Amino acid sequence: MREQFTTVMKEALKAGDKRRLATVRLIQAALKDKDIEARGAGKTVSDDDILALLQKMVKSRQESADIYAKAGRPELETQEREEIAIISEFLPKQLGEDEVKAAIAAAISETGATAMKDKGKGVGALKAKYTGQLDFAKASALASC
Repeated sequence: MREQFTTVMKEALKAGDKRRLATVRLIQAALKDKDIEARGAGKTVSDDDILALLQKMVKSRQESADIYAKAGRPELETQEREEIAIISEFLPKQLGEDEVKAAIAAAISETGATAMKDKGKGVGALKAKYTGQLDFAKASALASC
């Protein structure tokens, strides 16, 4: 994935695409921070960690875009939505609502989760299989229904 970021950054630089270039640089800066944090703990950053980081970045930008929309700042909202689109290009295809429900049902049956106290086991199983493909906060809420 790191090579993909570098390649996309070079392409954006050559094409003069300032938004894409700035967004990929933000990704790389966040990744460097994650590397430093992991190095301090004696670990390495895996592709799953990178996907989780990208999801976190998308979620943060969605929240910001919603705030800008409510505040009447369409230019900032547009900027956030453009960054979301660029970051999302690096994420795997997101699961639809029906697919998420099926994945939740499968995780519950695999882990034998029967009560609310077992919900963590089910969400853990989902994280192991579907990193980058679904919003775990929404999946957790659906699992409690």
